Amino acid sequence: MPILYFFISIGASIVGAISGIGGGVIIKPVLDSISPFDVSTISFLSGTTVLSMTIVTLFRSRKSSVKLDKRIGSLMAAGGIIGGLLGKMLFDLIKAGFGNDRFIGATQSLMLALITTAVVFFTLYKDRIKPFHKDGNIFSISIGLILGGIASFLGIGGGPINLAVLYFFFSMDSKTAALSSIFIIFFSQITNLIFTISSGNVPVFDPFILALMITGGIAGGLLGSHFSRKMTHKEIDHLFIGIMAVIILICIYNFTGFLE
Repeated sequence: MPILYFFISIGASIVGAISGIGGGVIIKPVLDSISPFDVSTISFLSGTTVLSMTIVTLFRSRKSSVKLDKRIGSLMAAGGIIGGLLGKMLFDLIKAGFGNDRFIGATQSLMLALITTAVVFFTLYKDRIKPFHKDGNIFSISIGLILGGIASFLGIGGGPINLAVLYFFFSMDSKTAALSSIFIIFFSQITNLIFTISSGNVPVFDPFILALMITGGIAGGLLGSHFSRKMTHKEIDHLFIGIMAVIILICIYNFTGFLE
């Protein structure tokens, strides 16, 4: 039922805009578990939806009290562009080499489950962890490259690892980290989309479903930005942990399904 894709997209984008995880980390595993699409199509739909959400969220953030560190944000975005390209190239290379969507899907699900589990534990105990503040130019670009590459390869647009890294290495609070994460995701995903189109690797899908998901991404970005202003840092952390727990369970389910 096509309308289901809209509700998945809007729900994921609301959470993604609030917490900074992007939404793709929800959309990708959910579609893996319920849709008939292959991993390339799911990655494309997820990434495009997340891109639409980030555009709206960043536009709305201009009036927000939460501000980006423009220097660090720009450096990480530059790294995210390079990482997005490398992640996409690695995905295409592995897909061509193995020619097995189930293997790729299982790999993505396992990696996402492990990364998400590690981030949940980090978030639970981050008050006991002293941030390692380091904001040199090369370091910031390198962090953006790694985050963009992981997100692009996994087809999630962004991801929970962004928030943990931004807190640990740049001492950002939950709201600043969320906005910075979305900023990085925007550049990573727009690069990914341009590369996919220019290389002629756009998968075959129903354009109506893409339109529904983009609409959900835009609506989710608007609603998420609104809710974010009313939530405390602690409430955002609780939302983040709850969603991550659900994602871990879905990823484990998908991993076992791909192996069958």
